[in-house]
Amino acid sequence: MAKIESDIVKIEQPVEKVFGFLSDFNNFQTLMPPQVTNWESTHETCSFTVSGMASVAMRIRSTEPFEKIHIVSDKGKLPFEFTLEVRLKKTGETLCTGQLIFDADIPVFLRPMIEGPLRNFFNMLAQKMKDIT
Repeated sequence: MAKIESDIVKIEQPVEKVFGFLSDFNNFQTLMPPQVTNWESTHETCSFTVSGMASVAMRIRSTEPFEKIHIVSDKGKLPFEFTLEVRLKKTGETLCTGQLIFDADIPVFLRPMIEGPLRNFFNMLAQKMKDIT
């Protein structure tokens, strides 16, 4: 099992607003880097392609209001299953922190090739959460 934790970022927005934004995959496209193409989403599902990598599909499995969004892989587009947890913590009336935690059953032979790019990807997404308005 591979576990990748993004940096914890400070977000200058109320946790309720950030949670509402991140609980809808239709909003996620604004967080994605230019390498992400073929974006398709509904409120609870999304799929996309990352240049030089694979097609990804995921869905929101559950939420804990204003604290966690539990996301799982969907439709078997990757050669491994994964979960992605968005963790939020209220630190003030208009401040919160956010972090992404990725767990996957990445085959041992693939780990050296994809753990670094995945870590960079999740840190970039975490940084983009600062821009939620």
